[in-house]
Order: sequence, then structure tokens, then C-alpha cells
Amino acid sequence: MTIEDITKIMEIEHEAFTLPWTEEAFRNELTMNHFARYLVIELDGVIVGYAGMWTIMDEAHVTNIAIREASRGRRLGQTLLLQLMEWAVELGMVRMTLEVRVTNEPAQNLYRKLGFTDAGVRKGYYSDNNEDALIMWCELPQQGEHGNKEGSVDYS
Repeated sequence: MTIEDITKIMEIEHEAFTLPWTEEAFRNELTMNHFARYLVIELDGVIVGYAGMWTIMDEAHVTNIAIREASRGRRLGQTLLLQLMEWAVELGMVRMTLEVRVTNEPAQNLYRKLGFTDAGVRKGYYSDNNEDALIMWCELPQQGEHGNKEGSVDYS
């Protein structure tokens, strides 16, 4: 993700979330937060999704994953999360965490499919409706454990 992508990211952010981040928040993530890593996914040259994480010590914290509504159902969210996981491994991270709304079962199912397990609940985490967040963790394979010939991690 680059600064030039923020306008498109904001469109996706507002479409995907009831508590969207601000343009300033994304700008700060890309220019000021040395722990932040963000990527986009494109279809036919158009950004249709993005994902981000913070990498601190040996842990990666997924900050957000969003796909345009019209592009959902194509496993693009899964592709983004797999890319984040691979990137985290390349950066030396050994585990990854995230929070997800307790009512967001499709996202929870994806996370479980990719190795995340439930670890707790943050009560009233989401300020728009005071909904709880499920905390999930995943142990990441270390480079070489599940690598293919090119050395990238195979999460299939």
C-alpha cells in the first residue's frame, strides 16, 4: 500500500466497516508507524481490498482486512491473510493475533481454517454497538518448516 492508494482504501474502509479508520490514520500508519505493514490486492488493475498488521518483537497483530463488497466470495480475504502470514514469517514473527467481532462468523471460520484459535474475549471492544471482540492467535511456521521450492511458506 502506498500513500497514493489511500483514496481507494477509504472507499473500501467505509464500505466494509461501521467504524472506519480515517484517511489521517492510514497516512500515519504508512509514514510514521515503523511497526506497520500494509498491502493491497488488485483485480484488473483496480484495488479491491487491503490488509495490514503491526510487527512487534516476534508477534504480528492484524489491524484490518477488507474486501470491496462486489469482490467478496472470491477468497481474496484469504489470499490477503495468507500473504500477511507469509510476510510475518519472512520478518521473523512466530505468532499472529487479531480481534474479530463475536458475530462475524464468516471471518472467524476463515481464521480457524488458517490455524487461528480462540484465546479470549475483549468485552465491549467495538464502540459503535459495544460488541465484544473474540481474540484469536495463530502460531506461524518458521521459515523452512513448510516452505516450497522457492522458500515461501505453504499454508494450504
